[in-house]
Amino acid sequence: MAAARATQEQSERFLSMTLGGDMMPPPPAAAESGGDGDVGGGGERCVAVVVEEACCGCAQLVVGPPNPMMARYVYAFVFLATNMLAWTLRDFGHPILSELRRLRGCRGAGFCLGAEGVLRVSLGCFLFFFMMFLSTMRTRKMHDRRNSWHSEWWPAKIVLWMGFTVVPFFLPSQLIQLYGKVAHFGAGAFLVIQLVSVTRFITWLNDCCRSETNLKRCHMQVQVVSIGAYVGSILGVVLMYVWYAPRPTCKLNILFITVTLVLVQLMTAISLSSKVKAGYLAPGLMGVYIVFLCWTAIRSEPHTEICNKRAEVATSADWVNIASFVIGVIVIVTATFATGIDSKCFQFKKAESEQPEDDDIPYGFGFFHFVFAMGAMYFAMLFVSWNANQRMERWTIDVGWASTWVRVVNEWLAAIVYIWMVIAPVVWKGRQVSSSPECT
Repeated sequence: MAAARATQEQSERFLSMTLGGDMMPPPPAAAESGGDGDVGGGGERCVAVVVEEACCGCAQLVVGPPNPMMARYVYAFVFLATNMLAWTLRDFGHPILSELRRLRGCRGAGFCLGAEGVLRVSLGCFLFFFMMFLSTMRTRKMHDRRNSWHSEWWPAKIVLWMGFTVVPFFLPSQLIQLYGKVAHFGAGAFLVIQLVSVTRFITWLNDCCRSETNLKRCHMQVQVVSIGAYVGSILGVVLMYVWYAPRPTCKLNILFITVTLVLVQLMTAISLSSKVKAGYLAPGLMGVYIVFLCWTAIRSEPHTEICNKRAEVATSADWVNIASFVIGVIVIVTATFATGIDSKCFQFKKAESEQPEDDDIPYGFGFFHFVFAMGAMYFAMLFVSWNANQRMERWTIDVGWASTWVRVVNEWLAAIVYIWMVIAPVVWKGRQVSSSPECT
């Protein structure tokens, strides 16, 4: 035991000399304790380091220099809190909303009170992020004062967010209903931006993997992922036939699934044509994406639909509804966050001489806030299922025929956007379309 301790002390002394004396000696308690004490002390030190780093990060966010990369997470947290507030008012806020005289235009109908509560919270969130969009648009450099406004001034912005959240509850019901109609178009714009962003990322990843530097090194991995994605999309179609089209009378579901299968084959054929030559990866990933959209569309059908076998399970087990709702909210926030930082998804042309500089902002602030403003309208439509005049069950999200058709159209539009992105260079040979960023 003494020999082992002497050997350990020699090793520590050697490391200290090698690192120039930077290594600190162990605490006396840790040095004198046995092996179990060392493990416990090390765990406590790890926890202390993590807590210290978290506190330093929060302190830097409040009083440190502008940090736009950290600021985007704060905006995402604000967006998540707004989603949870809207859901709380819809499912559990009826006693509170019924006391507000401004909402008496609903005539006491439960579905109207819940829907209006969601729309009012959504309007406040939209006003906050639209105000941030107007105040940060066209920001280019890190030294711009608007970068400080985007990344700092959190107490003032939290007060503004709370004020914008409260103000809509004092507006007349007619104005809220008008906002609900406008929100249909805003939510549609959000879906278009999202699918363009996803499609552009898939085409960029495909071009990156097929570049000269990565083609030989990642050839086998690309083939495996491509085949796996294609097989996964076909398997998803088969499972949807089994689960959602069990009998020939389920004509609408059969139509949705068959069109999805045709789109997968069409995208693959166009990508592999002699003129396009886009490879297997992009159509495989796009196939998985549109199959997922078709699945979410059919899952949005009312639970009373006899062809929706999986809906019977969802209504008989509360934990399934709760899990689906939690996952749905997380997907909304994540999709809004991921789309917001992709400010170049609509940059179809890029000058060859345009090179990024060190003081450029890491992402478009104006576009980021605009996407969150449209996302505020989008989550409102999901919580009321695109129809403010129907009653929503608790722990449900985006259920109804209006939601189903919105998702189906979004799926078809995603396939059209992808097909256009791969054939546009062939159609416009003399133009630079969808210039992808360099692979790093």
